[in-house]
Amino acid sequence: MKFAIIVFPGSNCDHDCYHAVKHVFKQDADYVWHKAASLDGYDCVILPGGFSYGDYLRTGAIARFSPVMGAVMEFAKKGKPVLGICNGFQILTEAGLLPGVLMRNKGLKFICSRVSVRVENNATAFTSAYKKGAVASIPIAHADGNYYADAETIKRLEGEGRVVFRYSTPEGDVTAEANPNGSVSNIAAIVNEAGNVMGAMPHPERACEDALGSIGGHKVFESIIKNRAPR
Repeated sequence: MKFAIIVFPGSNCDHDCYHAVKHVFKQDADYVWHKAASLDGYDCVILPGGFSYGDYLRTGAIARFSPVMGAVMEFAKKGKPVLGICNGFQILTEAGLLPGVLMRNKGLKFICSRVSVRVENNATAFTSAYKKGAVASIPIAHADGNYYADAETIKRLEGEGRVVFRYSTPEGDVTAEANPNGSVSNIAAIVNEAGNVMGAMPHPERACEDALGSIGGHKVFESIIKNRAPR
């Protein structure tokens, strides 16, 4: 399987994603500069975390207009998997590929810690290796991870099973105390209507090896590889 890891000015988790894909999962991977006009030949696109364009104006607001985003949108329209992690999630919402917005954390501070997330939907290309209701330990590192959408959109996401991960206690209880950033309904990750675009604030690429203290994110990549679509 061949992964395209998009690199924007200010991306800083691209190497983490590359290491996970190339060295942990032994898949082909390329860094793709944000000025690229085509994603032909790739099976999955990853928009990594970081601070694209320094987060000027608003997180993801400038990256959304990078030339490569036209190719990302075409890639998604073909039903191929697109994974946006942290800043990548923010870019996907700005581009309209996912609904809602990522706002400043409720405490107005950058948070870097390991959190627990409960698997709400394991019938996606990104989560099929998990059991529904399983709890995974995955790190977060963000200042603008507070997911928000209007009540009608949240109702639709919930009703259509598009909430993929939800912040929880290690025992799987969804509580206000387990919510690190104030996200509505403890939402940590969602998918688009077609199910091939996922945005997640937690960093699964940083939880794929025992040496890092957790393999809670391992099954995200395992699922993508297992569900590889034919070219």
